[in-house]
Amino acid sequence: MLDPTNPLAAPSTLPHGLPPFDALRTEHFAPALREGMAQQRAEVEAVATCAEPPTFANTVGALEASGELLTRAANAFYNLVSSHSDDALRAVEAELAPELTAHGDAVRLDPRLFARLAAVREHTAGGAPDADGTELDDEQRAVLERWHRDLARAGAGLDEAAKARLRELNGELSRLTTQFGTELLAATNAAAVHVTEEAQLAGLSAGERSAAAQAAVARGLDGWVLPLSLPTDQPVLASLDHRGLRERVFRASTTRGLGGEHDTRPLLVRIAALRAERAGLLGAAHHAEHVLEDATAPSVEAVMDLLTSVVPAAVSNARGEALELAEELRAAGPGDDDAPAELRPWDWAWAAARVRARRFELDPAGLKPYFELDAVVTRGVFAAATALYGLTFTERPELPTYHPDVRTWEVFDEGGTSVGLFLGDFFARESKRGGAWMSNYVDQSALPGRRSSRPVVVNNLNVPRPPDGEPALLTPDEVETAFHEFGHALHGLLSDVRYPRLSGTTVPRDFVEFPSQVNEVWAWDPALLPAYARHVETGEPLPASTVQALLASRSYGEGFATTEIVAAMLLDQAWHQLAPGESVAPDDVEAFEAAALERHGTALELVPPRYRSTYFNHVFSGGYSAGYYSYLWSEVLDADTVEWFAENGGLRRENGAAFAREVLSRGGTVDLSAAYRAFRGRDPRVEPLLQRRGLAATGS
Repeated sequence: MLDPTNPLAAPSTLPHGLPPFDALRTEHFAPALREGMAQQRAEVEAVATCAEPPTFANTVGALEASGELLTRAANAFYNLVSSHSDDALRAVEAELAPELTAHGDAVRLDPRLFARLAAVREHTAGGAPDADGTELDDEQRAVLERWHRDLARAGAGLDEAAKARLRELNGELSRLTTQFGTELLAATNAAAVHVTEEAQLAGLSAGERSAAAQAAVARGLDGWVLPLSLPTDQPVLASLDHRGLRERVFRASTTRGLGGEHDTRPLLVRIAALRAERAGLLGAAHHAEHVLEDATAPSVEAVMDLLTSVVPAAVSNARGEALELAEELRAAGPGDDDAPAELRPWDWAWAAARVRARRFELDPAGLKPYFELDAVVTRGVFAAATALYGLTFTERPELPTYHPDVRTWEVFDEGGTSVGLFLGDFFARESKRGGAWMSNYVDQSALPGRRSSRPVVVNNLNVPRPPDGEPALLTPDEVETAFHEFGHALHGLLSDVRYPRLSGTTVPRDFVEFPSQVNEVWAWDPALLPAYARHVETGEPLPASTVQALLASRSYGEGFATTEIVAAMLLDQAWHQLAPGESVAPDDVEAFEAAALERHGTALELVPPRYRSTYFNHVFSGGYSAGYYSYLWSEVLDADTVEWFAENGGLRRENGAAFAREVLSRGGTVDLSAAYRAFRGRDPRVEPLLQRRGLAATGS
């Protein structure tokens, strides 16, 4: 029995079930999670042993209603592990991960549940009523199919010997993927670059230097520290004039997890091998095939066709860009080491920034004062949501948060009804994993017989925290990321379904990025930019000529951008198309990587993958295994949808209503290809994507 004083013991009384962060302590999680598992075991056992004939209500409905405490505790716990962890919280994660995995297996592999689901499915086939005479509606049929498919894919139909091995594999994979994330966070923090000579910081703005000095103080060091972000390409490389320091930053980034105290190679090769073995047990040729069984992409072959089809033009464009950047570097003269000015990977972003600035008459340092974080969020991101969806936002500073940096807004629809809470956690810190993401503390649902729940969603960014009293200024890329992540938030906030299993972003990986990518387009909407892109000191809007130059410059460098991300996508596929029994030795990780890139024509020294294997958190810890292709697959839908918005007047309420009605509100209740056709009036065309990325010559 859980101590009733535990803040997780009962539903939160705060708006929309916001966790009581001011009362939550690390020691509260393990008891709550264990009691949550015990309660759900009892609830599931009651379903499995029900003496009544299987029906939707006593099987699917009962399963959907189970695990309330576990869900409440797990959502709070895993969000904090990602956003604000410490050694104590990570120790709880390591201790509980095998137990939580075993609990999930106990549900998914229960043959009694599988038999009951199959019976309901068979009885209601072809639109027939349930055993109790109930006519199932489309959403009920969708959640029934989801439960049956999930258990089938998990292995519920296997014999007991196979299930026993499956449980072992799942348990070890849970431990290893958790450990990969922990080691990568430690490796990334340890790889931060310490600078002792201020002259080497030439090119950085005063604000960036102050932030670097503050980062050094936080680590107890003199001088300056340049923390690393998750991808290979570090934002600071575009600004640093000191070539030797650029090389240090680049090498620090690309060698994370490659040997030393936080070597991730033994973890990732074991993860890949175990996933391959598990796929074989489940009847798939490899892990990628198993993953694609629950995707909108029809097959691994279709994914590979898309990825490989863009490689020739993307690489050709990247090589052309390299020639121009090499000339730029030569014109700048020898580097600080007096070495010949031969273009190297750590020069690319710096030279590209100079070319972009000259060609489009843009000053990157001069742009940032126009993109102040609060203005971007409140007068940009939120304003777009108001124009499209009629949403309004009221900040709630009195509500508790888990860190002083976190801000909370209540979100209202046009009629003044509260639709949920939005938490913004925008700044980088050592307790937060790298990257940017959206997640839920509370999922939207309206289960029959239970109180409806409205969503509590959070966006995490990793914007460098400015010195106290100074504004946070964003790069254009960071502005776009803020809009992207809020696209995910809208997918959660505007969800309108009954069953939690179908709520919001619980859709296939290769569809979930679609709404977020569409939302990026509003960052550069001419009607919106003047409202939020204003100089932080003077209040003057970004000049119209600069706006035009900025928009024109966004298409520059697509060769690099496409090549680096497709290389990472192909690398993900290479690891996850290993057959059962195939494995790679830890010392051979670099060779495996090089061979995979060479095989697909993306082995460019000047354009390394967006993520190398040793710091590829998305696929070895973050839930995107064999699914990183999703960003490009979704971009086909995104580019086609952006074309639709342009054809229909852009940032208009009627357009937002259509997109919300057919896509954002539906969650996983409908066939997503059909949902897209209902919205667009046809299947997506790939041509808008090819045109956007400068690859139109590869299309027809």
